[in-house]
Amino acid sequence: MSNGRSIGSQAAREAVSEAAKYDWQLLRRLWTYLRPYRGVALLSLVLLMGNSAVGVVPPVLTQIAVDRYLLPDADVVTPLHPWLPDGEMAGLGVLALVYLATLLLSVGTRSGQIHAMNWTGQRVMRDIRERIFRHLQRLPVSYFDRTPSGRLVTRATTDVDVLNELFTSGLVAVAGDVLTLVFAFGAMLYLSPQLTLVYLGVAPLVLVVSVIFRKHARDSFRAVRAAVARLASFLQECFTGISEIQLFNHEAHSQAEFEEINERHRQANYRAVRAHALFFPVIEWINVAGLAALVVFGGQWVVDGTLSTGVLLAFLQYGTRVFRPIQDLAEKYNVLQGAMAGAERIFELLDTKPPDIQEGSYGRDGPKGPGIEFRNVWFAYRGEDWVLRDVSFELPPGKTLAVVGHTGAGKTTLINLLLRFYEIQRGAILVDGRDIREWSRDALREQFSVVLQDPALVRGTIGANISLEDPAVPADRVRRAAADARLAGHIESLPLAYDEPLSERGGGLSTGQKQLLGFARALARDRPFLMLDEATSSVDPDTERRIQETVSIVLRDRTSIVIAHRLSTIRQASSILVLHKGSVVEHGTHAELLAGNGTYARLHRLQSLAAYA
Repeated sequence: MSNGRSIGSQAAREAVSEAAKYDWQLLRRLWTYLRPYRGVALLSLVLLMGNSAVGVVPPVLTQIAVDRYLLPDADVVTPLHPWLPDGEMAGLGVLALVYLATLLLSVGTRSGQIHAMNWTGQRVMRDIRERIFRHLQRLPVSYFDRTPSGRLVTRATTDVDVLNELFTSGLVAVAGDVLTLVFAFGAMLYLSPQLTLVYLGVAPLVLVVSVIFRKHARDSFRAVRAAVARLASFLQECFTGISEIQLFNHEAHSQAEFEEINERHRQANYRAVRAHALFFPVIEWINVAGLAALVVFGGQWVVDGTLSTGVLLAFLQYGTRVFRPIQDLAEKYNVLQGAMAGAERIFELLDTKPPDIQEGSYGRDGPKGPGIEFRNVWFAYRGEDWVLRDVSFELPPGKTLAVVGHTGAGKTTLINLLLRFYEIQRGAILVDGRDIREWSRDALREQFSVVLQDPALVRGTIGANISLEDPAVPADRVRRAAADARLAGHIESLPLAYDEPLSERGGGLSTGQKQLLGFARALARDRPFLMLDEATSSVDPDTERRIQETVSIVLRDRTSIVIAHRLSTIRQASSILVLHKGSVVEHGTHAELLAGNGTYARLHRLQSLAAYA
C-alpha cells in the first residue's frame, strides 16, 4: 500500500510539474504578442510598483501617530522621525497631509496603470483576432467541413476576450498583489520581526489551501471552456437551420438536446464556482486566525512593554491588507486558468497546419489560351472512398461543357478540384496546358467566375453583394451585370435601389432572386472561365428562359462548365459529360447522347415524362 501511495504521489507531482511547464509555454507564446507594446507594459509595471509601495505607507503613519503623539510610551523605544514637529496638533496635521498625499498618489498611479494596461491589452487582442482570422482563411475547405463554425467563432470571440482579462486584470493584478505582499512584509519586518514571525505561522495553511484550490480550479475551467464552445456551436447550427427545424416539427428534439448541453455547461460552471466558494471562506478563517494570533501575542508584548501600541495597530492593518491580496490572487487565478484554457484552444487552432499544398507561380499574367483538361483524375474525401474514378475529358477554349448525373455522382467535386479547394490523389488537372499545381492558387482562382446553387450573401447593400466591394468592379459594371442577370428591374424598384440593405443571408429576397444575385456577382467580373453549379435550379421557367438568353451571349467568349439537373438548360452545350458513381459513362453532344440511348437518354425521357405529368 505504501508503495502504491508513493507511486500515486509521484504521478501527481509529475502532473503538476507538466501543467506548470505547459502554462509557462503558453505564457511565453502570449509574450510574443505583448512584445511590440513592451514599452507601455513596462510603464504600467512601474506605475504598479509605485502604487504597491504607496499602499504600505498608511499603517506606518498610524504607528507614528499613536506612538509619538497619541499614546507615547517611554519604556518602548520607537524610531525618531526628525521631519516631524514636536507639537501634537502640528505633528498630526503633517501626518494627515502625508496621508492625503499618499491617497492622491495611489489614485494617480492606479489610474495611469489601468489606462496603460488596457491600452496594451486591447491592441494585443486585436492582433490575436487578426492572426486567427488570417489563419482560418488559409485553412482548406476540408477543415471547415469537419469543424463546427460555432467553435471557430468562440475561438475568435469568447476565448480572446478571456485573454483580454488576463492581460488587463490578470497578470498585472497578480504582479500588483505580489508586490503588495513584498512591501507589506518588508514594512512588518522593519516594525517587528518577532510579530512578523507570529503572523507567518498561518502561512502553511494558506499554502495548503491554495494548492488544493489550484488543482480543482484548473480542471473545472477547462471543462467550462469546452462547454461554452459546445453551446455556441449548437446554437449556431440551430439558428442557421431554424426553418428546417420548424418545418419538420423538430423543436422538441432540439429543445431536449439544448437542455442536455446547457446542463453540462451549468455543471461545469458549478464545479468552478464550488471550488471558488470553498476557498474564500477558508482563507477568511485563516485571516481571522492570524489576526487573533497578533492580538494574543502582540497584546501580551504591549502589556510587557516590549512592543508599542502603534506597532500592534499597524500590524492589524497590515494583516487585513496582506490577506486581501491573497484572496485576490485566488480570484486572479480563476482568470489565469480561464485564460490558459482559452490560450490552449487558440494555439491549438493556430497550430493546425494547412496541408502542404504545392504552390506554383504560373498564371499571374492570366492564361494565353484558356482550356481545361482532366487526366485520369481520382479523388476521395476520406481514404479510398472514391468520389471520382479515373475521370478524363478535355474542354477546348471558348466551349461549354455540361455535366449531368444523379445526386452524388461527383459533379460539384469537379469544380472544387478545379479551384483547388481540395487536392486530387491521382492524375492531373491542366489549365492553359499546365498542371494547376504549377499555378499560383490566387492567380488560378482569379480566372474563374462561379455561380453556386446557394450563393453566400452577407449583411450589406445589394450593390456591395454583387461587387463584393472589389474596387475593380465599378458601379456601372454592377448595374450591367444585374441587367444581364434579369435582376435590375427588381433592384431598381426598391427605395434605395443598389444601396438597399440586405439582412443576414439575404433576408428579403426570394430564393430565385438570391440565385440571380449570385449570377450577377459572377457576371460583374470579366473572367475567361465561368462555372455554373445548378445556377438556375430555383428560378421560375420564364426567368430561366431569360437567363439562358443572356448566358448564350455571355458564354460566347468564355470556357464554361455547367452543372445542371434540368437537361433542357444544356441542350446547346458544346459537349455533355455524364457521370455515374464517380465515373464518366458517356460523353458527347445532346443529339449524340440521345441517339446512343444510354444513361443520358434515360434521364432525358424521365424528365420529359415528369414535365408532361
